[in-house]
Amino acid sequence: MFEIQPMNAETYRQQTRRSTLIIALIFLALAMALSTTAVALFGDPGGDNLRFNIGGVFAAVLVMATLMRKVFWTQEWMAPAVYSWQLKRSLMSVTNVMHHVTAAVDAGDPTAMKLLRFYHLGLNQMHQLDGNSSDHGQLIREMDQHKARMEALGIDTEQTRLDPVWIENVKQASR
Repeated sequence: MFEIQPMNAETYRQQTRRSTLIIALIFLALAMALSTTAVALFGDPGGDNLRFNIGGVFAAVLVMATLMRKVFWTQEWMAPAVYSWQLKRSLMSVTNVMHHVTAAVDAGDPTAMKLLRFYHLGLNQMHQLDGNSSDHGQLIREMDQHKARMEALGIDTEQTRLDPVWIENVKQASR
């Protein structure tokens, strides 16, 4: 279950830039070290060693993927990037069933209304965190209209948690 957390957009962008730089530097160091090692062990002096250089970079990609999941993912300096990834993944899980959600909202399904409210709140936060204001006005209008409809029906509008069961319920109801 994912929950939207309050977050300062400027601090978020600063921290994610920092974590991106750390990851990039580690990858560059690994790629250079593994390529150099591959050429030293298997290459020909003065020969064409491109395949060993590419192999070293490929090995660095595999090592970085492992490091990301096993080591870096739980580090404090990665928390904003991990949160962003989880937020975007949660939003995508709703986007994938949006045709079911909108149909159920039109039919007055309270679960679908909660799901759409979570989606609006999450998308709004994602836009703020990423500094994307291009579609913000349209989103705010849709959010306000949907919120008013939920309030009129007595449904709680503070839907900051995504319950995966909601998605399954909405999908099942549309079949």
